[in-house]
Order: sequence, then C-alpha cells, then structure tokens
Amino acid sequence: MRRKDAAERIMGNLCLAVERLQRCREFSLLMPEVRVNVVYALPGAKDPAEVAAIDGRITVVNGYPLASGLPRWGGSDHMARLIIEARKYSPDINAGINFKCDESIIKVVKKYAREKRLLFGWIDRAAEPDQVSKADGRSMPWKIKQLVSGGGRMPDIFYEGDGWGKEPLFVGLGSDATGVVRMAIEIARRYTRSRKR
Repeated sequence: MRRKDAAERIMGNLCLAVERLQRCREFSLLMPEVRVNVVYALPGAKDPAEVAAIDGRITVVNGYPLASGLPRWGGSDHMARLIIEARKYSPDINAGINFKCDESIIKVVKKYAREKRLLFGWIDRAAEPDQVSKADGRSMPWKIKQLVSGGGRMPDIFYEGDGWGKEPLFVGLGSDATGVVRMAIEIARRYTRSRKR
C-alpha cells in the first residue's frame, strides 16, 4: 500500500474511532487528569510526526468524551513514542489509547483481559532509575523493556503505576484505532456496571 493511501486510511480509521468514543458516556469515568489520546502510526514510523493523534487530546464536556481538536500527524509525543518503541518487540502494534488507572479499574481490566485472552502487564514507575527518569527520551525504552521482559512481547493492555509527579495510567494497544477504542469502551461499560453493584 502506498504511503499516501495508508495515511488516508489511518486518518479515516482514527476519525471513526473518536466518533465512537464520543458517543460513549461511560468512558467519561475513565478520563485521567492528563486527558486521553488515541494514536495511530504509519507503517515503519520512526518519528512522532509519522503518528496521527488528536490535537489537544480528548476531554469531557457535558458528561461525554469530546475531542479538543482534529486528528493530525504529530499530535502526540508521549503516546507516539510509546507506539514506535513497542513496535520493536511487537511489529503488529499500530495504535494505542490511554485512560485512567486506579485499584477498582485494575480489577475490571484484569478480568476483562483474562476473558478476552489479552496479555496484561504493568510497570512500577517508582522503580524507574534516576538516570532514566531525569534524562529526556530515556524513559520510554526503559518502560517498554520492563513490559516485555517477562514474555518477549508487548502486553495488549498495561498500566503504569504512579511515580514522582506521574499519574497512573492504563494503555491499550492494538492494530488500529477502532480496535483500541472498542477495547476501551468495553472496559468503560464493565467498569460502570461494577460501580452500580
């Protein structure tokens, strides 16, 4: 597939994914303080400029998720670098989404991952060495290496525990944006039901 065709397909898939997320009121319960982004990388992407993301991220307005801007290339740095690094171990990963993490959400996600046969992982950010956390750009390779150390491949979904000045977050990974958003919506609906019991 030509790069231009791939870029158009990625943008279309990302727009569809965000549209679905914006209709899911339950996902508002999974909104972290840093807000949410959905990213989708070009084949062979080596730079965040080759990863499409939502400009300004996704927030909550009137109880529903709402994209602050349109998808654009280079719209995310952190999540884009995560996808690029994760592909070194699992080349089929193209897209990702982040969302809130706390003890009650962890329980729901663990059960969801077991039922869907997804590989679940976590990183202890408190264990991150100072020389890694204080050097720009060195944190991501360390995090990804921690995640793959057990089985040699990236988890489908994982969380980063809290560290100094870091909000704990979940990250869901997959082959395209609609797939990772479907996962996030299913988790959000399960989490909402669990709160009503």
